[in-house]
Amino acid sequence: MHNPIYLDYNATTPVDPQVADAIEPYLRRYFFGNPSSSHIYGRRAHDALEKAREQVAALIAAQHSEIIFTGCATEANNLAIRGAAEAMRSRGRHIITSAIEHPSVAAPFQLLKRNGWEVSVLPVDEFGMLSAESVSNALRTDTVLVSIMHANNEVGTIQPIREISAITRPKGILLHTDAAQSVGKIPVLVDRLGVDLLTLAGHKFYATKGIGALYVRKGTPIEPLLVGAGHERGLRPGTENVPAIVGIGKAAELVQQGNGFEGIALRTLRDTLHERLLQTVPGLQLNGHLDMRLPNTLNVSFPNISGRELLQHAAGDIAASVGSACHEDSDTVSGVLGAMGISQQRARGAVRFSVGVPTTLLDVEHAGSALRNVLCAYEQYEPYST
Repeated sequence: MHNPIYLDYNATTPVDPQVADAIEPYLRRYFFGNPSSSHIYGRRAHDALEKAREQVAALIAAQHSEIIFTGCATEANNLAIRGAAEAMRSRGRHIITSAIEHPSVAAPFQLLKRNGWEVSVLPVDEFGMLSAESVSNALRTDTVLVSIMHANNEVGTIQPIREISAITRPKGILLHTDAAQSVGKIPVLVDRLGVDLLTLAGHKFYATKGIGALYVRKGTPIEPLLVGAGHERGLRPGTENVPAIVGIGKAAELVQQGNGFEGIALRTLRDTLHERLLQTVPGLQLNGHLDMRLPNTLNVSFPNISGRELLQHAAGDIAASVGSACHEDSDTVSGVLGAMGISQQRARGAVRFSVGVPTTLLDVEHAGSALRNVLCAYEQYEPYST
């Protein structure tokens, strides 16, 4: 049996062969040491860790000391939101987020709300975009933190983080952005965005799972969630996962070497798939912003069939998703699409296709043909048989 074409790169990416090669020596041989040990084995591991920190910092134009390694993006989001809120609680207890955040952002906000914080959840428009004006209108004298994702994981809409920063920074309000989906697909530069805290996920840009990073701008008040030893500036105690950290460092270096050309190629593949579907699917609807969208992400609604059912029938040829992998098993329609005001019927037919660096034009053409063949099997899709 052939493997189905993988079109779910927003869920996770394969490990780049160069990343795997970089990791391998730190699993065995002479590089397996504890980076806190003072002997040669420890120093080798420590040097590798610090090199990776420099590589990740260079990717987002940050300082070496501003990168904190975590076990995943979920941990980084929790550390950013809960750690910053705790550090700022004497100044105020009002925090702001959006209605389309990833669960690893939404859940910490709900936890803080249960613990007495006042939370404002801001709406988005029909394209999944938050306006900077809505953030400005929601600010209060006791607002201490705003957390808005950089790009949405389901529809790909890119948020106006720079414009939001222009509002929050003069008031001394901390700004966090979850950039797990955008890093590696579009330029992400912390000073250009104006953020105080930024989350990265290694497995979204061809590193391994189980490694994330949090950018913490120098001088940003933040408290640790865990206590123990002094690893990672005391913000993330526990012996560092050196092989995975080496991997995210190498992946960051490879993104920089690409100089943005991957984004151009991804956009071409995404738009080719969209054109093929438009040619064969009457009533197909795009979900998300037409232009301000990740170059690899295509979320569309098929009429008269559920996205889940469509993907089940196409499973031998295509691996895609109906939304976030974090609630892929749920039969309910996407909360992101609901927040965008999309009807339940349209949301039910939604499918997210996300291409990646290994995707080829032949893959996209084959995917379009496979979807056409599946749809031809449905009586309600008689136009496809002509």
